[in-house]
Amino acid sequence: MIPTLRLVIAGVSVAALLAGSAQAFDTRARAAFVLDQSTGTVLLAKNADQSLPPASMSKLMTLYMAFEAIRDGRLSLEERLPVSSHAMSYSGSTMFLDTTDRVLVADLLRGIIVLSGNDACAVIAEALSPDGTEAGFAELMTRRARQMGMTGSTFKNSNGWPAEGHLMSMRDLTLLASHIIRDYPDFYPIFAEQKFEFDGRAPQNSTNRNPLLGLGIGADGLKTGHTSEAGYGLVGSAQQGGRRIIFSMTGLDSARARAEESEAVVNWAFRQFAEKQITTAGKTVATAQVWNGAQDSVGLVTKEDVSLLLPTLTGAPLEAEVVYTGPLQAPIAEGAQLAELIVRPEGLPEHRVQLVAQSAVARGGFVNRMLTASKALVARISSEPEMISPEGTM
Repeated sequence: MIPTLRLVIAGVSVAALLAGSAQAFDTRARAAFVLDQSTGTVLLAKNADQSLPPASMSKLMTLYMAFEAIRDGRLSLEERLPVSSHAMSYSGSTMFLDTTDRVLVADLLRGIIVLSGNDACAVIAEALSPDGTEAGFAELMTRRARQMGMTGSTFKNSNGWPAEGHLMSMRDLTLLASHIIRDYPDFYPIFAEQKFEFDGRAPQNSTNRNPLLGLGIGADGLKTGHTSEAGYGLVGSAQQGGRRIIFSMTGLDSARARAEESEAVVNWAFRQFAEKQITTAGKTVATAQVWNGAQDSVGLVTKEDVSLLLPTLTGAPLEAEVVYTGPLQAPIAEGAQLAELIVRPEGLPEHRVQLVAQSAVARGGFVNRMLTASKALVARISSEPEMISPEGTM
């Protein structure tokens, strides 16, 4: 039986690979999820897959579906939509719409994003629902969420008004925010707008509730939420340099706690982690044994430069592992995928990078094959897999 050989690399010969463990963020939130969108690295997950009442944060799903409808031509920014008695009946955060209004879609979007308008959500929902009802639109929201991979989300209305079974997980909310940012860059800047006055109505409700906007930390979205059942929550995002982080949290006991916790998590994500290059394309990471080849080993390299998000504190060398099923059989083509480099930063998810053959290895002649056969006999007798020392091991 051909053994699976594992190579433990105490330190791949890249100086930037040295890293320690980041200080953990002990959030007061009931549930939270923090994602570095630039690298896809999960920085924090606390009850992240627990389905909880999302309050107004679920309005992001209504917005996403509205953006889709505009992109597909089913809705227009210049279109005016009627306000039903059902939409008008909502209280809480509203645009103060009534049934005499016909409102521009562009204004409704700002009414949802900046003012958190429950009534504006219902107007959009009824326009896009197959049966003209908010309940019908909620079913569409749930179906679309499942298609996008949001398995912990179920919607009963368009705006997060308390309803039994209206639930989202923090992981789902972060995924949804990431989709909005990437899929609709033309609409995303609206989330950074701090004020919107609609038709001179209720100037006291004209300010964006996102506490991070204007703090100078790169925050540019997305949505707050609060009900007595859900507590205070926020789906937020910030960009500094080439990095963007997205986070969701809920279950805080006050607006002040939400503001403090949100700012703290942004500062922690940017200060405790940095993107570092761990190897360059074509540089030997390790060598693997080859049987029946013109040479008895082949270099393993990456096709591209590899950078990972790592803790900024310098400490012991980061450990990585090269895994392949060996010994490899000649002939081997240059660039053939042969192995994986598995990097496991402390406190972060593992990262896997494909390794390929640095050069071609031709099939060996008679003498090489005889030597290989003798090695195989010894290997069967010892039944111990051979450990290969990677190049550059410290």
